[in-house]
Amino acid sequence: MGAIHALHAHELSQETASCVVAALADANTERARSFAAQFGRNIPVFASIEELAAAGVADATVVVTPTCDHSRHSRTLIEAGQRVLLEKPLTGALDTDREFAAWLDHHHPNALMLAFQRRFDAPLRYAKDLLDTGVIGRVYKIYSALEDSFPAPDGYKSGGILPDMSIHNVDEILWLTGGTPTAALTIGSRLYSHRLTTSEEDFDDALLYVWFGEDTVVQVQVARNHVSGYRVETIIFGEEGQIHIGHFDQKLFEITVEAYGRRGRKEPLAHLTFPMREYGRALPEFVDRFGPAYKAELAAFIECCRSGAPFPTTHRDALRAQQVISAGMERVISFEQAAPVR
Repeated sequence: MGAIHALHAHELSQETASCVVAALADANTERARSFAAQFGRNIPVFASIEELAAAGVADATVVVTPTCDHSRHSRTLIEAGQRVLLEKPLTGALDTDREFAAWLDHHHPNALMLAFQRRFDAPLRYAKDLLDTGVIGRVYKIYSALEDSFPAPDGYKSGGILPDMSIHNVDEILWLTGGTPTAALTIGSRLYSHRLTTSEEDFDDALLYVWFGEDTVVQVQVARNHVSGYRVETIIFGEEGQIHIGHFDQKLFEITVEAYGRRGRKEPLAHLTFPMREYGRALPEFVDRFGPAYKAELAAFIECCRSGAPFPTTHRDALRAQQVISAGMERVISFEQAAPVR
């Protein structure tokens, strides 16, 4: 993600002159220098966040470091006077999320933007517009899936599949509905991909079930076993129809949003296909789906930094999502806890 954010920052600097890529920081400085060379100018490279902050060469930084370092690295930069775009999650655990959020609220309430790129995704924004018009009536269920086509890389540090993956889905749901969850539970399994990696994770397939009162539910499916390809799919069920975003069909660069009314209505309420960007280089599979959203998110961050405006997503959004996930993790049903079939 560091590479994709840097690429987008460079493109925005060329297209809009709204920013300049002032520096790169990476413990592997040779990798950073090799990447910087493609920009055609001499960009300073630092071996640590601390060196970058002390150098005073930047006004803002995108932090893409291991989750366990998020709080320390962000604090270092913020205390040096910078504003920060932090990749999800905030810290990866509810207690440390609360501690970091309290520090930000007390000392620097407008210093950090949380990178929830789905809010900047054109298909999802179109679906939200449809939803807000009331075209499908009262929403009573949402299904949101996020499934990788391969396991976490060897050595990857994960706080669990739900805190690591489903935070995107949970924030998406909170943003789409504007609602307040009241209860949650988790069903988790180890089915396939956990055997293929040294990365230790609680499950490789999980369902987070969330209630918004008694008459609205959300089902979040996350997995590392979708071998046919990266899958991101959301279905919103209403009393007058449904909205479907991103039906999986291996068309990586065509994302369709469709809305249908009640049975018997022949024409769709809406049907629109959004082209995604082909980068022409080796990048993580999720960039095929969310590349334009990542760039739009960064553009929004830069504009807020230039104008001094509050960020559209903050540490408070990250904390809300983590509260839902943490509640779900308090009630986990796995194979051992399931009732036997007799």
